[in-house]
Amino acid sequence: MKARIKWVEQVSFIGESESGHAILMDGAPEGGGRNLGPRPMETMLLGTGGCTAYDVVFILKKSRQSITDCVVEIDAERAAQDPKVFTRIHFHFIVSGKSLNPQRVEQAIHLSAEKYCSASIMLSKTAKITHDFEIVEAN
Repeated sequence: MKARIKWVEQVSFIGESESGHAILMDGAPEGGGRNLGPRPMETMLLGTGGCTAYDVVFILKKSRQSITDCVVEIDAERAAQDPKVFTRIHFHFIVSGKSLNPQRVEQAIHLSAEKYCSASIMLSKTAKITHDFEIVEAN
């Protein structure tokens, strides 16, 4: 996998992925940014949430669960001193569908956390990662 980061101005950067997509990252105004995009560490957290959500949806579909939506709310803390690594990350999954089996949802989240989500497995080296979920019955 390859990626490219190009400095734009001040503390703004364009990240380009190998698949041809781009994202603008910028710093906070107090750090010289203009708040034009997410911070790089926010982007890392968003990527991790996307990684685990992808796994959970894929696993639930594969196990023939009638999933209609998946939202992951993330709450994270970083170290106070440099390097300001993530020290705690909590993923709250809100999974919607028809007659979803709670054990299957829990198993999908566990498989993502322990086996498939490369991003959260990497971050677990510095952060305590926890998960919980709720199921919303779809109409």
